[in-house]
Amino acid sequence: MSEQQNQTSSSYNRVLLKISGEALMGDQGYGLHPPTVARIAQEVKSVHDLGVEICMVIGGGNIFRGLQGSAQGMERATADYMGMLATVMNALGMQAALEALGIHCRVISAIRMDEVAEPYIRRRAVRHLEKKRVIIFAAGTGNPYFTTDTAATLRANEMNCEAIFKGTKVDGVYDKDPKKFADAKRYENVTYDEVLQKHLGVMDASAIALARDNDLPIIVFSLDEPGGFKGILAGQGTYTRVHG
Repeated sequence: MSEQQNQTSSSYNRVLLKISGEALMGDQGYGLHPPTVARIAQEVKSVHDLGVEICMVIGGGNIFRGLQGSAQGMERATADYMGMLATVMNALGMQAALEALGIHCRVISAIRMDEVAEPYIRRRAVRHLEKKRVIIFAAGTGNPYFTTDTAATLRANEMNCEAIFKGTKVDGVYDKDPKKFADAKRYENVTYDEVLQKHLGVMDASAIALARDNDLPIIVFSLDEPGGFKGILAGQGTYTRVHG
């Protein structure tokens, strides 16, 4: 292992990667795009190969989004549970892609479904990480009215992760949509309070507050940039750091 890789593995020993369900769609308008899932799995493998322990939380918006169902007249709790089930489908897809690369992986669901995923038991999850298995936390927190952003922050704290890496379509946090406004300004660093006050849309307010209360940094980067996840762990690339 090179000196740079040793520095990388010592800089972050355990992290949580949060990605949206939409990140798995590729250019499709719905569902899973297997080549895109395989590409993201390769990104995860490149970091795992450095010795970094990795948890993942994947949204479900590529299949079903609870808020949209609620907006169309469905009971909110029911819609949210359907969204949680969508995250389990995404987690299983990612698990298959990682295992195809030779990475041992466990899907841990906040809603019991023992035939396809393990139930969430914190100490067991920690042991999986210590054995260098990738963990994918599915079904959010198991409760309606909470997003997968909040679930990611909760699990990152429970697992004693050193940071949340949020993979998005853009290379950081901007003051406005960089795809719509050429003069959009990217932040190198931004505080939790600024994110909340300026409604920067990094994560929902409850997730940001939970990260702030536990001093858990959030690294926002582009998941579309090949090698971006590994590069940032090596201190390279473009990203925004959200911190206290």
